[in-house]
Parts: sequence; C-alpha cells; structure tokens
Amino acid sequence: MYKRDIIDEFAAKGLLSKDLENELVAQCRDISPFDAILSKGIPLDTTLKVMGEYYGLPVSHIDALEIDRKLLEKFSKINLEKNKFLPISLVGNVMTVALCDPTDFISLSSVKAVHHGKVKYILVDEAQLMSRIKRLAAATSAQNVISDLNDTVAEEHTETAEILNSPAVVLVDSLIKEAISLKASDIHIEPFEKTVRVRYRLDGALRDRAEFPVDSYPAVCARLKILSGINIAEKRIPQDGHFSITADNIEYDFRVSSLPTVNGEKFVVRILDKSSFGFTRKELGFTKDENEVVDKILAHPHGIVLLTGPTGCGKTTTLYSFLRELNKEEVNIVTVEDPVEYTLHGINQTQINPKANLTFANVLRSILRQDPNIVMIGEIRDEETAQIAIRAAITGHLVFSTLHTNDAPGSIVRLMDMGIESYLVADAIVAVIAQRLVKKLCPHCKRKVTTDAAQMAMLKLDSPAEIYEPCGCRYCNGTGYKGRTAVHEIMYVDDELRLAINNRAYHEDLQALAVKKGMTPLWDACRKLVLDGTTSLAELISIIGEE
Repeated sequence: MYKRDIIDEFAAKGLLSKDLENELVAQCRDISPFDAILSKGIPLDTTLKVMGEYYGLPVSHIDALEIDRKLLEKFSKINLEKNKFLPISLVGNVMTVALCDPTDFISLSSVKAVHHGKVKYILVDEAQLMSRIKRLAAATSAQNVISDLNDTVAEEHTETAEILNSPAVVLVDSLIKEAISLKASDIHIEPFEKTVRVRYRLDGALRDRAEFPVDSYPAVCARLKILSGINIAEKRIPQDGHFSITADNIEYDFRVSSLPTVNGEKFVVRILDKSSFGFTRKELGFTKDENEVVDKILAHPHGIVLLTGPTGCGKTTTLYSFLRELNKEEVNIVTVEDPVEYTLHGINQTQINPKANLTFANVLRSILRQDPNIVMIGEIRDEETAQIAIRAAITGHLVFSTLHTNDAPGSIVRLMDMGIESYLVADAIVAVIAQRLVKKLCPHCKRKVTTDAAQMAMLKLDSPAEIYEPCGCRYCNGTGYKGRTAVHEIMYVDDELRLAINNRAYHEDLQALAVKKGMTPLWDACRKLVLDGTTSLAELISIIGEE
C-alpha cells in the first residue's frame, strides 16, 4: 500500500500523470518506488526533496556531514557499498545514518541488523554517498599505514623484494587511491630534515595531507621509481616517468617527476583520468556571448588560434574541447604534445621525445606531410616552432596552440618578439583566447556582505552592492571554495585589428582596439562573477589583480 501512497504524493505535486501512476505501481513489484520514479525522468534533487517531505527526513549533501570515524570502524566497506548507507554519528542510543533510498527495505534492514536502537535518517545523492564511502576507506587505509610508520620507523631497504613488502609500498598505494577519490590533480611528496610532507592539489590549491618520518622515505622513493620506470639508483638528477592503473573500472595515467633537494628527492605525481574528458564549452565557463564568438572562430577553415595564460589555467583542456567539436569523419586532426594528457578517439596524437630528436619543430614538419586539416601544437616555445606554425596557418591549415602571456593582445607582441614578421602574424591569426581558472565560492557557507567604500572603488561601483565572501565548512574542507570555473578574454581578429597588427601597434593600442570591437577583458569577466556571487573579491584580486 505504501507504494501507491508515495507515488500518489508525486502525482499530487503534478510530477506524474495518471497513466504513469498505474505503470509505476506495477513496476514496483521488481524495483523500489524510488528507482521506479527516477526511471521516468524526474530529476534526482526533486525526487529527494519530495521523498524527504513525505517521510519527514532532511536532505543534505553528504560532504556537509561530519562523520564519526570511530563509529565507521564498526562497518565494513563492502557492507556500506552493497547496502548504500553511511553511519554519521551515535549520540546515546540514537544513530544518524545517511542513505539514498528511503524505500529500499534491504538498506534499512542492514542498518537495523547492526544497530538495535533508534535510527535517524538523512537523504543524500547516491553518487555522492558512494564517492564519500570510497574516500573514507582510502583515507582510513592511508592513515593506518602512516600511523604504523610513525610507531615503527622502517629501516632503509636495499633489496627490491624487501622494498615491495614494506609498509611504504602500502602507503604509496593508499595515497594514490585517496588522491583519486578526492579528485586531486597532483600529489606532492616533499622530504625535509626530519619528516616527509604529503600534499594534494585540490581545486588548484595545495592542501596538507600527512607527515611521516624521513627514515621511511627511501622505501617510498623506491616504490615510486619502480612504479614509474625511473632509474632506482640515480638520485643526483631530475627524472621523469609514468604509470597507469585502473580503479573502479576507470583508467588513470600518472606522470611522475623527481627533483633532487638538499633533503632528498621530491616527487610530484600528476593524476589524469584518461576516460573522463568530455567537457562542453558551458562546463568550461564560456558564456552565451563568448560562445557566439567561439562559433565564428571554429568555423574558420585555416589560420591560427592561440590560447594563452599561466601554467595550470586549463589551456590544454579548452583546446581539447575545441578538437572534440571539430572531430568529424571528413577531417584529419593531428596533434603534437608534451605530454599527451588525454586520449581523444579519432584524433592522431604524437608525444614529443627530445632524446629521440622528436622536438615540436621536427614533429610539426612531419605532421604537415600527413595531409592534416587541423593541427594542434601543445605549446609554441621557440622561434622555429612559431615560424612553422604560422606558415602552416597561412598555407591552409587550421592551427591551435598555446603561449604563456598575461592577456590576449600580449600574444601578438610575443610572436613578433620571437622574430615573426608582423605581416605574417596579421595574416595568420584568427583569434587569441586568454584564460584563467577562478575558484567558486562554496554554496553551503558563502556569506553575503555589502561592499564598503574601498570595495566599491575596486569593483568600480557607484553605489553599495551585495557580494559574497568565503567562510569555510565541512563541505568545502574549511576553504570557503568548492570547484573552479574559467574566465576568458577573447580577441577575435577582424580587418581593423589585422591592420593594427601589420603596423606593429603597441600592446596598449591593441588592447584598446580589441575592447572597442567587443572584447571583454579578463578583469571585467571575473568582476561579473564577483557581482553574481560565483566567486569572491579576494579571488578576483589574487587571480587577476586590481586594475
């Protein structure tokens, strides 16, 4: 009877038709009402809200809940994943539990089988719940190994067999799994005089994870070197390596870099999810107006399109999203990269190898003999590569590449400083897109404030306005920010700008002319995100600065 009641609740709110009601009641013989309702296309957040109201249960984001780690020890990871629940806290005889389906009696019974007292339930998103369970398991494993290392300092190992059996091996594996679950982009392992520090890069910022005794570090170094194919005996020079693993049926690629320091070798491990690349322009932060300009840019049959900005601002990711759009049966796309970060089906990707004389310039010459329509060059680093790229653009190829400059007009000046004639730059350039990544305020704890006189001056406001500032909560790990978005400065080169480039106009003149033609400077693009509550004024100043 309860099945009909909950389905009637959705119908009463206008979410289900009469025909669907009867169909769902029949469907509930095989699956739970929750799953049956979701199967009809009703959004998950709406389903959780209605279910919460019907059963009198609160709805929350799982990362906003503080987990009692001691309580968690009573439950196995297999039990939590199989029955889809997570214990949150135990106060007296009352246990609070997060679960995703209040109509799943198997899940409810599995909780009662362990705790015979009163249970309070909180509804959460299933994907978020399962992700949190994996993260907690990985963190517990890593913490246990670190505790072992702190209690009993491992002796330095010299035999490979001993190294593979050491606690340090388990530590490296645990850190990798935890970093994956946290969606970290990098792991930093840094030796100091007495301890080794581990940090993860999350949303562009490094966060401390753990410390362990430096006496255990040789085994950790050996494990990383064995994994990534680095010379285990060489400690005096920087080395690079890589390895791949599969976790939860997802393949990850890891780029490992070692650097000798006064206290030993520092390692940075870059994490790449090889199967997850599927960003759309909207997900990358392009606005409606910007997309209209990008549509014009991508419609060009030849010319060069440059992305510019500092390291780590997402230039390559944006280029990949463009290539995915242009990847069609009748088009031959070839790339030369250092390294190939994501594998794109249907696109021919080449990684440079200076030891084999596969430089950007040498590979690019060979690529142009491969009958390409579109060429992507990971980075223009020198005059030779710039010359070949420009000439390829002029001779009928659409070329994409990156440069390191502060803004879009600066790329024009940089190319001419590299020795490219102004008339060649003017003829070849289609557009330059400058990009930055901006941290987004945590939606759970951001605080509304009214701008004071100094803030009004920075934001160029005539009257006070409401903006938001970071606070910090469990959901955002106390940082005040959760996730990032990109801001762009798109300089589309029309005839008037082409003439100015040909006449070797100064940077300031190119900037003014581009703004006159409709370009939104990076500062103004980020300012809009401050005023609409997406990011903070402090983030605007730290990323782009004050004008």
